[in-house]
Amino acid sequence: MSCSRTSVAVTMPPVFILMLLGALCSLGQTMSRDEKHKLRNQVIEMFDHAYQNYMDHAYPADELMPLTCRGRVRGLEPSRGDVDDALGKFSLTLIDTLDTLVLLNKTTEFEAAVRRVLSDVRLDNDIVVSVFETNIRVLGGLLGGHSMAVMLKEGGQNMQWYQDELLHMAKDLGLRLLPAFNTSSGLPYPRVNLKYGVRGPETRTGTETDTCTACAGTIILEFAALSRFTGDPVFEAHARRALDFLWEKRQRNSNLVGTTINIHSGEWVRRDSGVGAGIDSYYEYLLKAYILLGDDLFLQRFNIHYASIMKYISQPPLLLDVHIHKPLLPARTWMDSLLAFFPGLQVLKGDIRPAIETHEMLYQVTKKHNFLPEAFTTDFRVHWAQHPLRPEFAESTYFLYKATGDPYYLEAGRTILDNLNRFARVPCGFAAMKDVRTGSHEDRMDSFFLAEMFKYLFLLFAEAEDLPFDVEDYVFTTEAHLLPLSLSTTPHSSLISSNRTEELDDSNFDWTCPNTRLLFPDPAFPRNLREPIRSAVDKSCPRPAPYREPGMGRPPLRAQDFMANNPEHLELLRRMGVSLIHLKDGRVQLVQHATQAVSAVAAEDGVRFMQEMMELSSQQQKEQLPPRAIQIVSHPFFGRVVLTAGPAQFGTDLSKSSTGVRGFVAVAEPYSGCSEITNAEYIQGHIALLQRGQCMFAEKARHIQKAGAIGGIVIDDNEGSSSDTAPLFQMAGDGRNTDDVTLPLLFLFHKEGNILLEALKEYREVEVLLSDKARDRGVKVELEESASEEEVSPKREEPEGDTDSSSQSVDELLADWREDLEAFQQMEKDEL
Repeated sequence: MSCSRTSVAVTMPPVFILMLLGALCSLGQTMSRDEKHKLRNQVIEMFDHAYQNYMDHAYPADELMPLTCRGRVRGLEPSRGDVDDALGKFSLTLIDTLDTLVLLNKTTEFEAAVRRVLSDVRLDNDIVVSVFETNIRVLGGLLGGHSMAVMLKEGGQNMQWYQDELLHMAKDLGLRLLPAFNTSSGLPYPRVNLKYGVRGPETRTGTETDTCTACAGTIILEFAALSRFTGDPVFEAHARRALDFLWEKRQRNSNLVGTTINIHSGEWVRRDSGVGAGIDSYYEYLLKAYILLGDDLFLQRFNIHYASIMKYISQPPLLLDVHIHKPLLPARTWMDSLLAFFPGLQVLKGDIRPAIETHEMLYQVTKKHNFLPEAFTTDFRVHWAQHPLRPEFAESTYFLYKATGDPYYLEAGRTILDNLNRFARVPCGFAAMKDVRTGSHEDRMDSFFLAEMFKYLFLLFAEAEDLPFDVEDYVFTTEAHLLPLSLSTTPHSSLISSNRTEELDDSNFDWTCPNTRLLFPDPAFPRNLREPIRSAVDKSCPRPAPYREPGMGRPPLRAQDFMANNPEHLELLRRMGVSLIHLKDGRVQLVQHATQAVSAVAAEDGVRFMQEMMELSSQQQKEQLPPRAIQIVSHPFFGRVVLTAGPAQFGTDLSKSSTGVRGFVAVAEPYSGCSEITNAEYIQGHIALLQRGQCMFAEKARHIQKAGAIGGIVIDDNEGSSSDTAPLFQMAGDGRNTDDVTLPLLFLFHKEGNILLEALKEYREVEVLLSDKARDRGVKVELEESASEEEVSPKREEPEGDTDSSSQSVDELLADWREDLEAFQQMEKDEL
């Protein structure tokens, strides 16, 4: 998102750049150079930890699975749906990381990485990939890598052997994406087969009718750069055509676009409009296309859209979706985390005040939950609890610091670093958060974490002399890949045919860059904007009661009050004609027969109860059930691995326990736990491991409690199940009073349970903490004590025979962990 003083001045109003580069004024007490230096080094150490673990444990796979220390290969892991469309068996993370290596002064590693890409990566795999993700991550990564290779070669020290090989790969990939644009509208199909293009069902492509606005509108930077690097105009022409079509299909009264569009008819499928998921980078690329290409038309379109965003969507500090045809009508009451990029875009636009306000709201939500939840409500509560280590908040933090020079944003960056190290760092990298409320992990480390997060954090803390090149000579793509602004001077008028019929309206260049002296009349200005927002988040109000139509009577039993083990409630259900069925897997099913109700009024109450129950179930699925955490605290994990677990409707409520329940795990016999435990002497004082099935959950709990267990973990018997792909649920009772069950019982899906079982196979003793959320993993004393035991911790004896060659040996795990521990302790010394 940066731009140059010189190369853009020819094609842009001179006032535009003033704010972007603007006024690195000193507002308040600055952070010392030594502090910034330590934080910069910490960013480099964290990058090394993530990158080296990918290279050691995952390459040539697309991504690292940091909990199981292996690569994610599409087709070998359970499908995660559309998320997997980013994976094309083309070493995604390595390509996505190329220009990050150069920015962090790792030119030797960059040269080695380029050689690996050239020798190992194939782009002709028979696999269906997302056009959007492949464009921004792989094509953008190859172009960013090429830009860096050319820059280094021109410096005369490195990459002297380079002959545009990455550019040739980029053109090959661009040609493989082009078939997706073969539609009557010019909007691309959302997916393409890298080997066969778009040929219909036989290539598993060409049958889709819809695509998201961002998916079709986030092509122009990469395709235009490819055209200008190679001299082939076809790529830029297709990207421009798609943007032209989206512009024509905007809602003419509100000047907003919807979220999803039919690629054939141009009809809006989803008519909600915001600046988050589904639309975000469309707006970003309009403004950045103007910066990179110097075409005033892009700026005019952006400014028209931006005025509507600020009129309808922006409700400082909130950004709320609206309907494109009725823009005064809110479309939802929650926000998604992808909108965190928008304050950074507003900095590029030059509209700093709302950028400060929205960023502060996001910062306070981050401090409330440690990370930005994937979605959160207008009263700042969790709506979707995941956090896949997204970089957008770090991006906006960097650009606000760049525009204001306010050291407050350096402290915000420090918070990001601290939270990543405390809550996301694991021995084999950094793990996404499955639930920000509990601190539980997901076995994923997306490529954008290395491509974007460490770029923005490094730039935030680096001084000018730390940078190997001037970032003002480049524009950042939405994946933070670096494209040179010199492309704006590449002759292109003869290459790109223009069907432009609209005339430029000079009024749309207004408000491009406010005067920084007026924006910041005194150092307290940004602080005065932030204070009321901080207060609002701290005092977030409770949710309003659900709306009920006037005149509607209330049933004698509310769905939210219902308990399956309450005899009075069961009798009320019977009177309303509602039957309760206990399923073998522990769930409860409700069925209503109006003819079995005691009266017509009772039958009507039963209908309302069932409707309430369905609404409650739907709401719980949307808001996600607050899960529990199982944290492996023994050597060599030291609390850095956290598994997402489902709670029970009975037994100890861990949300009311400040300490949780801590103990060593032991496998119960029988494993089902459906009869008296035969190894009670082994289970006593331990947390029992059980297999799901054959009896009710409460029955399992009673048997292990009788054997003296202090807790229980039920592991799903459905092989391949995972909290990544299946919703958690509460383990129900058995219809009887369960007050006699006093220990905590948690549920793990098969994948998470297998992590625990594999740890138990590898080590003689595995200690876990059952709690409502993960405890601080940065306790120095515990780490030192555990480290001192490394040499004497006995290994569990393995039976002779074949072993899984993909699993690490204990010595390898310990070696990795010692390096991680040393880095962690050094980081603590730096802090002290």
